[in-house]
Amino acid sequence: MWRARSVQRLGYTTLSPKWAPRAARFMANAETATSTDCTTISIVLNGRKTTISGPDGRLALDAAREAGIGIPTLCYYPNVANHRAVCRVCLVDINGRLRPACATELSEGDVIQTHSPELDAYRRKDLELLLARHPEDCMRCEVEHGCRLRKAVHTLQPARVPVTLRGRGEADPHRIHAQDHTSPAIDRDVDKCIDCNLCVDACGTGGQEQHIFGMVERGAGMLQTTAFDVSLPDSQCISCGQCTVVCPTGALTEQSIWRDVLSVLDSRSRTTMVQVAPATRVAIGEEFGLPPGSISTGRLVRALRLLGFDLVFDTNFGADLTIMEETHELISRVTTGSAPLPLFTSCCPGWVNYVELNRPDLMPHLSTTKSPQQMHGAISKRILAPRLASRDSSADSSPDTSAVDTADTEPPRSAYVVSVMPCTAKKEEALRPTGAGDIDAVVTTRELARMIRARGIDFASLENSWAPFDSPLGESTGAGQIFGASGGVMEAAARTALHILREKDPEPFGDAAPTIDFHPVRGVGRGIKEAELPVIGRVAVCNGIAAGMELLAQPGWKERYTAIEVMACVGGCLGGGGEPQSMDPNILQKRAQAIYAIDAKTEIRRSDLNEEVRTLYKEHLGGQPGSHEAHQLLHTDYAERRTPRCALGRVLAAVDLRDGAKVASLFAEDSAEWDTATETYGVVRGRPAIEALVNERLPPPPAPNSGLRHRLADPATGMAVKMPNGELCEFDVELDPGTGLVQRLTRIPEVSKSQ
Repeated sequence: MWRARSVQRLGYTTLSPKWAPRAARFMANAETATSTDCTTISIVLNGRKTTISGPDGRLALDAAREAGIGIPTLCYYPNVANHRAVCRVCLVDINGRLRPACATELSEGDVIQTHSPELDAYRRKDLELLLARHPEDCMRCEVEHGCRLRKAVHTLQPARVPVTLRGRGEADPHRIHAQDHTSPAIDRDVDKCIDCNLCVDACGTGGQEQHIFGMVERGAGMLQTTAFDVSLPDSQCISCGQCTVVCPTGALTEQSIWRDVLSVLDSRSRTTMVQVAPATRVAIGEEFGLPPGSISTGRLVRALRLLGFDLVFDTNFGADLTIMEETHELISRVTTGSAPLPLFTSCCPGWVNYVELNRPDLMPHLSTTKSPQQMHGAISKRILAPRLASRDSSADSSPDTSAVDTADTEPPRSAYVVSVMPCTAKKEEALRPTGAGDIDAVVTTRELARMIRARGIDFASLENSWAPFDSPLGESTGAGQIFGASGGVMEAAARTALHILREKDPEPFGDAAPTIDFHPVRGVGRGIKEAELPVIGRVAVCNGIAAGMELLAQPGWKERYTAIEVMACVGGCLGGGGEPQSMDPNILQKRAQAIYAIDAKTEIRRSDLNEEVRTLYKEHLGGQPGSHEAHQLLHTDYAERRTPRCALGRVLAAVDLRDGAKVASLFAEDSAEWDTATETYGVVRGRPAIEALVNERLPPPPAPNSGLRHRLADPATGMAVKMPNGELCEFDVELDPGTGLVQRLTRIPEVSKSQ
């Protein structure tokens, strides 16, 4: 029934001859299969004879770590292809010569000395040179706990040196963006950069293939920057965050907002809800010394309650909901031709960013279903929150609000919705027009660890027995859990889609028993996996954005595939840009094993069997997937970046939220004009007048649970908008060629009535 072949196609030919073999070896570490080309050699390590086994080309650093010997290193990160050995902090003595442990391959009989007064002196000198242009801001640095530079300094104690920061001269062409805090996903502080080139390689050849960062100038003036020194939002950055995973200092981090979340929790002024992604529960333990791949669901739920969240929900509920809508969309496209094939999954915001930035021609192929985060946020904010605020729902239809004080004397509190994600791009996704306002804050797995430490919670000591999520929005299936792994979305969709198709027509399936485990689409090795599904056809899974780009370069891919899953990060969410840093080369395999172990032990493993999802459809979503109500709440649209359509969507989203300041900020400062084409409001000119119009003159927005918002009429093209009152209008948008902000927004009166 399930015929598949795995295709691994990463093109190392783009690397120089020097790096290609080494890159292939590093990538081989990420494969689940065990290499058959293992060799064993004998070496002398710190005076002791030992043998090491593994693939050819084992590094001195690997051998030392396997022997339990720590060697400081700053420019090395497992599975990054181009290890340049530029920091020299990992120098070791091999056969009487100083060599970088991270780039020196061992041979039979090698004699290695990892620590000596001479080696420590070299390392101290290297650290002093790095510290001479590094800000003394450790106590305020976001990554103080995990900074590898700080750890090396603490261990080796180099001398204090005067600090001279780069990019500060008036004539320096790169000084403007030495610090870039403009991205909603990634924060950049080049002052803290130590020129390790890890971000360049993680984003470049052999990595994500996006080439956002590069090194400019030479010698003491060398620094990292983007092409033409633009800010990250003005670049082609897809916000995947792989640069933040490999960065050894605080030069690149997620855009941190965890302190703001703690402030809201401490104020007790709002009803706080949190959802937790599947990949977080198998990775957060690493931040507290637990073994890689530890399943910490019980600890995680207890920690979130100790932090003060009123309601703790499971993003896996949103994943099951996503599967219901995406499966319906896929079957509809296959059986009726309602939209183009192949269908691309839309759960990964890094992938969606790539399409909108680089391949807008693919937008009609993207599934219009929102991601699990955005679906969960929409249900939380627009359905659950109003019911909690009203406090008059009947007992048999109201959610369990036991975690919320419902005393009659207490006034209703507004909802504050937080998501804990393994992904930096989720921060940007929460701001998309069709979901703006549904998620108040997105924190990464690393940020949650900082919150837990800030409140003095001993995470590792918390009980890890089963702890229930709150209901509703807390029940989930094994299919929702595997969303965290590459191939998980495709497998979850296949479980439900094949069941539905088999129920309609069993003949194409023969007498074979229904399949629930689809191993051919699993695996954390980067590349492309293919499989053949009855009725549906051939599907593909692209593990990493580079694999997705490679697939798109193949001739005939549109005819070959029916559905394609793309995850921007290798390993899927398990390797997301917000996950803990790890020097374990097999970390993705260990996290994946934990994900699939949870799935295997889950009683219900198909999304269509989630009872809370069924109840949600019955009571609020028109009774079935694909209904009008479901489309209003659970589907999205797309727009090529830096175009009038993109600007229009952002303006109307801010109008729906009645955020006058945000609307005004989207207009050009000196030439803002909004022609409303109405007698009531007329033509509004200038940012202050536009802000006043939205905040003071427009009527109150529709109730959150009404689902009434401005929506682009076509999910991929055009300037037609379906208004909250049902009218269909066209808009004309003129952008300032210099800033990309709106110069003139014109509403063209009613085109036709919606049916």
